[in-house]
Amino acid sequence: MDRFAGERIRGWGTSVFTEMSRLAREHHAVNLGQGFPDFAGPDLVKNAAKRAIDADLNQYAPSHGAVRLRQAIAADWHARTGREIDPEREVTVTSGATEAVFDAIQAFLEPGAEIISFEPFYDSYLPSAVLAGAKLVPVTLRPPDWHVDLDELRSAFTPRTRALILNTPHNPTGKVFTGAELQVIADLAIAHDILVITDEVYDRIVYPGHEHRFLSMLPGMWERTLTLNSTGKTFSMTGWKLGYAVGPAPLNAAIRAVHQFVTFASATPFQEAMGEAMEHAAHDGYYDQLRRDYDHRREAMREALESAGLPTLPIGGSYFLMADIADLGFENDVAFCRWLTSEVGVAAVPPSAFYVDPNRAPMLARFCFAKKPETLALAAERLVGVRDRALARA
Repeated sequence: MDRFAGERIRGWGTSVFTEMSRLAREHHAVNLGQGFPDFAGPDLVKNAAKRAIDADLNQYAPSHGAVRLRQAIAADWHARTGREIDPEREVTVTSGATEAVFDAIQAFLEPGAEIISFEPFYDSYLPSAVLAGAKLVPVTLRPPDWHVDLDELRSAFTPRTRALILNTPHNPTGKVFTGAELQVIADLAIAHDILVITDEVYDRIVYPGHEHRFLSMLPGMWERTLTLNSTGKTFSMTGWKLGYAVGPAPLNAAIRAVHQFVTFASATPFQEAMGEAMEHAAHDGYYDQLRRDYDHRREAMREALESAGLPTLPIGGSYFLMADIADLGFENDVAFCRWLTSEVGVAAVPPSAFYVDPNRAPMLARFCFAKKPETLALAAERLVGVRDRALARA
């Protein structure tokens, strides 16, 4: 780190996603690490972007989002929740949900404040809190079902608590929080008068037997909840970096105050295209097909890992599976993932990157199955015998 670097970022290295993707390229490995699809997004979305570019919609959009996209988001919200929202004052478009997380944490947390997060957590939460001068307080989810210890959750609240960030469906575990769990979180948020930021980027990827519920729709929660989402996950266009926030006007006004000085506005033609995509998806069965496709991919990934002697943990949503590597003789999950990438030719992510203290992480590896059937088949082929190879190495 350069001597001119600020104290807050000292010790920050390259993210685990970047490292594993680099190793995957170096070793020509099947990249099941970083969470992005390797298949094409819908032609409808791509063609809509081309039309927007050809129509010269290439200058700045309004900072808080193109009108068409905000109206589509508002219509989608009404269709799913029954609540009418104002696309002008209650929706903000950001450059990905990661930017929305950063904007929200900077907007609502002062130095010395605390934000509660369930651990493991998406890796941007902690640095966003650090850059705000705040402290992230983890409440650890316990495998294999990733249940919440309610006593631990209650004890996490202090007079300095200002917010809680909730990710459901959850990355990296695939947990979908239940209605009962959400009610406890809502009750605590109201009792302690705090804000809740919900990260719901995988809300359309939920499997049979599970249901995504909106915390903001529980009694007393709309005015204290900011819901974040991502069109990139839903429409398999992660490189377009289009996220958004939905919530009451005062909360949107606060994150817009930050957003205008972070990215100001996201790419105009992509916003127009996503607005059109959301308009069509509401009527053409796209979301149902998305769930079916991911259910097939999930089963293919599960079979590949189980056949290779890597037991998987159950999931309710998202496009990640966790595999148990506890008895394979590796020092930690990072060592396993590096070995798997360089020696087996399959890249995964070590979940310890999602913990405040990596030493507290269980011995697991996270595999992304947002991939083409042939990609998953190649990974399955390479994983054959991996357990025996790992044990022989040990």
